[in-house]
Amino acid sequence: MDKPPEAIVLFAEMSVSGTVPNFFVYGEAPRQLGLGFVHCETVMARKNLHFGRVEPHRHDRLAQITFWTSGRGSYLIEDELLDFSAPAISFIPSGVVHGFNVEPEETDAIVVSIAEGAVAAAAADNRLPLAAPVMIRSGVQTPVWDRIERLMRLILDEYAQEQTPRETVLMPLISAALAQISILSNSRAPSAPPPLSERLRQAVDRHFRDNWSVVDYVAALGTTPHLLAKACEAAFGVPVKELAAQRRLLEAKRLLLFTVRSVEDISYEVGIQDPAYFSRAFRKRTGQPPGEWRKAQTDLLGAVLEPVGNGAGETHAGRTRAAGMGEIR
Repeated sequence: MDKPPEAIVLFAEMSVSGTVPNFFVYGEAPRQLGLGFVHCETVMARKNLHFGRVEPHRHDRLAQITFWTSGRGSYLIEDELLDFSAPAISFIPSGVVHGFNVEPEETDAIVVSIAEGAVAAAAADNRLPLAAPVMIRSGVQTPVWDRIERLMRLILDEYAQEQTPRETVLMPLISAALAQISILSNSRAPSAPPPLSERLRQAVDRHFRDNWSVVDYVAALGTTPHLLAKACEAAFGVPVKELAAQRRLLEAKRLLLFTVRSVEDISYEVGIQDPAYFSRAFRKRTGQPPGEWRKAQTDLLGAVLEPVGNGAGETHAGRTRAAGMGEIR
C-alpha cells in the first residue's frame, strides 16, 4: 500500500492572497490521487506543526472523518463554530472549509482521509449524505460511540501495517465507520445523489461564476429541462437556478470570512460585475450587507483563532453559535 513519504499537513496560515487555503494531506507538491487513496493519522502526532490550532482550509480531492478521542475544543465548518467534548465525530466532504482550535496537551483525534472518488463506494450500504458536512457531538450515551472508537482505532492500527491490503481491509472498515456515523446522525437521505444531480452539483461548482442559465446546464449535461429540474429538486430541494445562487453565496461567504479581499473584488470573483447589485443580493439573503456580515461573523467566530481555555475550565460556549446547537447536516 502506498504510504506518504511525509506527514499530514494540518496547519496553514490564514490566507492573505485572496483564496481559502487548499491542501492535499501531504507536505508535498499537489499530485493526482489514486481512486482508493487513504491516509490515517492522529491529530497530535503533528502538534509541533499546529499546536492545537488549524486555520480554515479545504481539501479539493479528499473527504475526511475526524474522531475526537479525548479533550475538548471548537470545530469550524464553513461559517459555523461548534464547541465539543470527546467523543465527537465529523464527516467533511471534499471542498468544505474547516478548521479547529483545541488544547493540544489534552486533546487528540484520529483523522482518516479518503480520495473523493472512493467515498461513494465506501458509503454505498448506508444512508449518510455525502455532499454535506456532518458533525455529531456526544450527548445521549449509546453503544454506537464504542463501536466507532473500536473501528477508528482499528483503521489507525491497520494503516500502520505496511502490508495491510487497502481494498480488503481498510475500505470495509471505513465503510463501517461511515455507517455508524449515519446511525448517529439519523440520516434519511440517500447515501449519494443520483448520478444526474451529482453531475449537476459538480457543474455548478465549476460554472457558478459564469452565470450559466438552466439551458447551459441542460446542454452541458446532455439532458432535458424536465429531467434536470426533477433531479435537482429530488437531491437538493431547490430549482437549478437557486442551487447556483446558493453556491455563489457560499463562495462569497468563504471569501468574506477567510480572506481580506474587498467586497468589490469578491463581487467580481463570484461572477457579479455590479458590486452594488452584489451587496443588495447578499443583504436580501443574509439580512446584512457584506461588510457588516463579515465583521459580525469575524467577531462571532474569533474564538477559533484564540487559545483554548486556560486550564481552569474556560470555554467559548458563551461566545459562539455552538451553544445549544444541534448537529450540522
